[in-house]
Amino acid sequence: MNTSELLKSIVKAADDKRAEDIVALNMQGVSLIADYFIICHGNSDKQVQAIAKEMRDVVEETGTFVKKMEGFDEAKWILLDFGDVVAHVFHRDERSYYNLEKLWGDAPIENIGELQQ
Repeated sequence: MNTSELLKSIVKAADDKRAEDIVALNMQGVSLIADYFIICHGNSDKQVQAIAKEMRDVVEETGTFVKKMEGFDEAKWILLDFGDVVAHVFHRDERSYYNLEKLWGDAPIENIGELQQ
């Protein structure tokens, strides 16, 4: 699975679980960590976990596996490392506190509408 397909699959999985305010940051040339960051949030611990689980399950169906997942039990900020794409699934209150979009303000924002088709 190439990076574009991976990105699209993860965004669709988040959208399917009704993640809110999904943002994809293009990290190429900005950070060596990953090519893309996906940032979204849920409104409850259960929803945050459901979003992260759906992301993992959808990607694993293609034969690609999550390299690392942290924060699942606490469900305040779950980080899923898929290699070229890193997903951050926040609880609503935690997202505004950490404000990753501002921290990585140099990164261009991808058009989510195109990724959800």
